[in-house]
Amino acid sequence: MSAAEFSEATATLLVSCDDCPGLVAALAQALFNQGANILHSDQHTDLAAGKFFQRIRFDDPELAGPDRKAAANRLEATVRTVGARYGMKWQLHFEKIPRRMAIFVSKTDHCLYDLLLRHRSGELRCEIPLIVSNHETLRSVAEQFDVPFRFFPVNAENKAAVEEEEIELLRAEDVDLVVMARYMQILSENFIGNFEERIINIHHSFLPAFAGGRPYHQAHERGVKLIGATAHYATGDLDEGPIIEQDVIHVSHRESVADLVRLGRDVERTVLSRAVRVHLESRILVHDNRTVVFA
Repeated sequence: MSAAEFSEATATLLVSCDDCPGLVAALAQALFNQGANILHSDQHTDLAAGKFFQRIRFDDPELAGPDRKAAANRLEATVRTVGARYGMKWQLHFEKIPRRMAIFVSKTDHCLYDLLLRHRSGELRCEIPLIVSNHETLRSVAEQFDVPFRFFPVNAENKAAVEEEEIELLRAEDVDLVVMARYMQILSENFIGNFEERIINIHHSFLPAFAGGRPYHQAHERGVKLIGATAHYATGDLDEGPIIEQDVIHVSHRESVADLVRLGRDVERTVLSRAVRVHLESRILVHDNRTVVFA
């Protein structure tokens, strides 16, 4: 989706609930009564779990009118009414308001460069108010892209206090999404709880294989023929959060660990950027540590 396709009158609704007859009709009728025009609708029913998921992108002309706030309030009230009737969990995102994304990094730069270049080109529609790091190594990259850089040295003794500072900073900057672009720190449950389903991590392995800090070394020891990368939401269980995006490439016995690291970086970049993009475009619903990702 290009920047030109976004409109002040456009919004996206994500819903999930127990499956039952009439859900699609109820949501469509509610939006019709609001004066909205549905641009795209996609749905999924998990028959085994008995759960319904839907994404609806629509135009409501009043959202671009002189009384936008009142129109948004009326729309939210309409969705809330339908949601209460069917026990829905719902999210309503207005496309005129870009998400604000903070990027957390350590010393490795390939994912950071990729995100910043895609953002500059307009591929990722968001604002990037800051880059946070536990090292000074990538400050120059942030300066190249004119993004504020905040350095928080972390050790076992100060970790809890530093995370509180970071949380306060993210709140002050109205950050909607945290992206761990090879940030080599384990976030606490307290940190994650403040941004539930809003922290995306890139792991340099095709999870659930080779979790932890040295997956390429483990892959080399096992002589695998495929290596991959996994983007997932961070949870209190390390590398076990809901998976958003994955990909793999073929390798052979000829590759050294250094070769696997080099080849894997390309996969990491593309997997992370795709995961960030679908989050920014409100295409993901989470249920029972799994994701429904609408195309």
